[in-house]
Amino acid sequence: MVSSVFTMFSSSFKVEARANLKLALPLIAAQLAGVGMGTVDTIMAGRLGKEALAAVAAGANLNVVFFVFFMGLLMACSPIVAHRAGAGHADARVGVFAREALLLSGVISVVWVAGAHLIAGPVLLHIGLAPETAHVAAEFLRALSWSAFGFSAWFVLRFVAEGMGTTKPIFFSGITGLLGNLFLDWVFMYGKFGLPEMGAVGCGWATSISAFLMALVLAAQYRFHAPLRQLEAFKPRMPRLGANAREILRLGFPIGLILLAEAGLFVLTAMWMARFGDSTMAAYQIALNFASVLFMIPLGVGLATTVRVGHAMGAGETSAARYRGIVGMKLGVLNAASNASIMVLLSSLIAALYTDDAEIAAYATHFLWLAAAFQFVDGLQVTANGALRGIKDTRVPMLITVTAYWLVGMPVAYQLAFATPLAASGLWWGLTAGLALAALGLSLRFLNKAARL
Repeated sequence: MVSSVFTMFSSSFKVEARANLKLALPLIAAQLAGVGMGTVDTIMAGRLGKEALAAVAAGANLNVVFFVFFMGLLMACSPIVAHRAGAGHADARVGVFAREALLLSGVISVVWVAGAHLIAGPVLLHIGLAPETAHVAAEFLRALSWSAFGFSAWFVLRFVAEGMGTTKPIFFSGITGLLGNLFLDWVFMYGKFGLPEMGAVGCGWATSISAFLMALVLAAQYRFHAPLRQLEAFKPRMPRLGANAREILRLGFPIGLILLAEAGLFVLTAMWMARFGDSTMAAYQIALNFASVLFMIPLGVGLATTVRVGHAMGAGETSAARYRGIVGMKLGVLNAASNASIMVLLSSLIAALYTDDAEIAAYATHFLWLAAAFQFVDGLQVTANGALRGIKDTRVPMLITVTAYWLVGMPVAYQLAFATPLAASGLWWGLTAGLALAALGLSLRFLNKAARL
């Protein structure tokens, strides 16, 4: 036991941890800025009352289905480019790949917008919200869906840059989106500069415009930042969908399903949570939103682990790839301890940031304690997934994830919530059960694959 602790903090561990975190820190900051857009929407909507907060919560949770699936699909750009960069092909050939991926992102955006518009009314009007709240939620989702074009382009540009090991430009674009969203929320919600007062729906339009600004700022970095400029990604040549798009879809579709399975777990939980009333739903959104903010840290480590492992695999250094994946998972677990401590020790202060409603704050404080419990398993599963992406292993991880979340997590959550006195708290314990099984399966999968590299 003592020797394993010393191994964790050995000199080789410290060297690889520093290399991982050097890549991860800008990504963590960018992820925090990105999720901060949702946090800003939630906080601003909370000032309009619990009905507006519940509407934004319901609409945002439904949009997550599209957001995470298509982000996962385009996330395949990172390991593909990482392998090519590791093999010494970080040149205009990657630029050709980027142009084709951007064209694919345009097709994806059309599907995203159409899908969100089709399901907004039918779903949100039948999940147990008050009729007026449901109507506002549907209008918010329709406005938010137009963020698809900005986000999809940003996903491609950021994952290509990640694969190259160039992460600082991603941070700057994320900050642009966060600041833009904060300003535009204020403008649209309260009708500033002569614009009509849109209330909660204004949050959706603010995010859509801010997503476009993020993509624009990152695209500019491909013209002015030397490591990205060499790719000639915006060379005036009309791309067409071909082998690169097929590779993205082949590798990315399982990644998208992995993220969708996890997000779906939380979305369906939110729908069930709505049965316990608007106050419980609002409190759940507060706890989940803050947990999502902290989750950006292990997610950033997982993304960096993909790049570190992918570079080693591209260079044919399989032993280095194995070690880099293991270090990434250890970093995920170490971070989980600090995340859980924050949620437990500062739960009351966190709830007060979102609402001044005493009932909602009390529920949120309780939910934050429960959310702290799954930080450890969530930190492990996301970094294990990152390591597996680095070796381009996505199909079996997809099966592990879907099984853990939907064949274990969801039935456990439902039974605990609606067949025991735990009620709404039971939903949180169901989430934890699903995440724990996924963490175990994914980490064992990487260790097994790594031993055979």
